[in-house]
Amino acid sequence: MEIAARGAAALLLIAMPLALGAYLVRHFKTGWRLFLIGAVIFAGSQLLHVPFNIYILTPFMAGLGFGTADGPGLALAGAAVLLGLSAGVFEEGARWLAYRFWIRKARTWPEGVVFGSGHGGGEAVITGLIALATLVQLTALRGQDLSAIVPAEQLAAAEAQIETYWALPGWVFFLSAVERASALAVQITLSVIVLQAFLRPRGGLWLLAAIGWHALVDAVAVFVGVSTGVYGASVRGTVITELLIAGLAGISLVFLFRLRPAGEADGRSTLAPLPHTGPVTGVELGDDRLASSRFSDQDEAK
Repeated sequence: MEIAARGAAALLLIAMPLALGAYLVRHFKTGWRLFLIGAVIFAGSQLLHVPFNIYILTPFMAGLGFGTADGPGLALAGAAVLLGLSAGVFEEGARWLAYRFWIRKARTWPEGVVFGSGHGGGEAVITGLIALATLVQLTALRGQDLSAIVPAEQLAAAEAQIETYWALPGWVFFLSAVERASALAVQITLSVIVLQAFLRPRGGLWLLAAIGWHALVDAVAVFVGVSTGVYGASVRGTVITELLIAGLAGISLVFLFRLRPAGEADGRSTLAPLPHTGPVTGVELGDDRLASSRFSDQDEAK
């Protein structure tokens, strides 16, 4: 049951965004192209984002005395802000580049929603695959003599990680699905915010707004997660963190629907054409006005 629960939670991470994508593509009749491009853009952004964090940002934070292992305080807050800004710049920058050079005709609210679902969906699928790989690896290591596999200097840390993983109740892993659902809402909203950079005046401010909101959400998640012990496998900390992220996701959805153009439902215009009301009343056409109209020429031609 322990293995089944962890496996089901990982599979849910993969199935959930694909199901959402299928619904949105069918509902908005956009095709899968935008969804797939969104997933590719997320993966591409991480090819630069992850190395930047490892080789540039982490040493920089260490030089400033910032660290996510420091617990609540200014050091943790500084690290959370920098990590959030890093994610915001790379991911929203990648989104802007996609709109600018790859999907130049995608300029409607539904297209932004589908593109964003692909971006967040790609993140969820990758997370699910990592969760499955972790489950397979740690299942294989159960009952093994780790001293024969793991270097001596890493043995204590590896044993602690394995023990913590299997000590958590199975239902906790389903909270990752709640987190991914919240992340999807945020990612879709961010894609629509970046889209405004191409639809409204002062487009650069909309890009900055997307970077700022992304940074805020990620910074809050890091700070609260470390403070409450979620990264130390605290069940209480995990629940608190996921509830907070869900609240931020709810605010994101408010932004999303406020950005939907007026007079549109589901991205399609609901404005009916004005009915024909017959001849205009209250207007008299004298001989002089009729003579200057196109009808006088037609009469002469006849």
